[in-house]
Amino acid sequence: MTAVPLSVLDLVPVVSGSSSATALHRTLDLARAAERAGYARYWLAEHHLNPGVAGSAPTVVIGAVAAVTSSIRVGSAATLVGNVRGLQIAETFGTLTGLYGPRFDLGLGRSGAPAPGTPKPPSLAPRADQVVDGLLLPAPFDFRVAPGSTFALQGELLGRVPGDVERFDDDLALVRALFAGTWTRGGKVVEAPPATGADVELWIHGSTGGESARVAGSLGLPYGANYHSSPGTVLASVEAYRASFRPGVLDAPRVVVSADVVVGRSAAEAEELALGYGQWVHSIRSGVGAIPYPTPDAARATPLPDEAVAAVRDRLVSRFVGDAAHVADRLEVLRRVTGADELLVTTITHDHAARVRSYELLAAEWARRALAPAA
Repeated sequence: MTAVPLSVLDLVPVVSGSSSATALHRTLDLARAAERAGYARYWLAEHHLNPGVAGSAPTVVIGAVAAVTSSIRVGSAATLVGNVRGLQIAETFGTLTGLYGPRFDLGLGRSGAPAPGTPKPPSLAPRADQVVDGLLLPAPFDFRVAPGSTFALQGELLGRVPGDVERFDDDLALVRALFAGTWTRGGKVVEAPPATGADVELWIHGSTGGESARVAGSLGLPYGANYHSSPGTVLASVEAYRASFRPGVLDAPRVVVSADVVVGRSAAEAEELALGYGQWVHSIRSGVGAIPYPTPDAARATPLPDEAVAAVRDRLVSRFVGDAAHVADRLEVLRRVTGADELLVTTITHDHAARVRSYELLAAEWARRALAPAA
């Protein structure tokens, strides 16, 4: 087995019967556990208007995580250009670095959700299930952004405009120049303390192998590809990045690939803990916003109808659920097929202690394999 680092992607899920405040405090608890377990990074996602997700202000949470940890790298996956301006992004991460030292990762992504009524592309996704060297690439579910959905309302309240997607390159260049202290206006360098000189690791995140992969590759930046949210496009995404790569910040491509996992002390326990995921993902894709994550009993009592199952099938069949050995086996397949230099795992269960234990069990198994002598 090739030893590659494992990292954490936390969506700050809110579970049924709990609150956003509790979810935020549980994130701090999980971050401490992840650092003890040896995870390399702790990344926060950005979601808005979702009752089942408290990660709407990731940079605030990143600072809180940094305050309760000491060595694990902390960052965003991703800070969405279009939701916030480049100057604010650079100043925020410069401030974090000034407060807690050079261990921050700024992951940038595009906020360009399609306009209401238009299809969201998975442009390079297969139209039917494929299996590549043991890795399932499921056919994607194409959905439309309905007027009045949370997707449409997010765009309205965040002030997005059609040009936000095209502005990505400009904002990226601005952020890089502000960190480097080289941004000029009227022939004069304009500094933006505390961004100037901040040692922040910059990543680009993408799903479909489009412009984000091209930009990351052309600038020689590291790239994050999403198997967990767009499993059918992950190979197209990493292949587009590598094809575009030119030495820049990095001399060679570097890819982190995400995956949804649930690890239990047994396969049966893991399957029980994993219940509720279909209902949770469907609530997001249907446009109503993420529901608080249900208990296994509630999930059994309210099974999804067939058409709803079809709408989330790609996410269900690409989630790795089982004991630590089984999940590690599946992650090794994902690593081998994608050539990932690092794996980013995200786990959601209703029971917080079980969620922490899932990460701990996986880290212990991964470390054991890394130390095992080669066959």
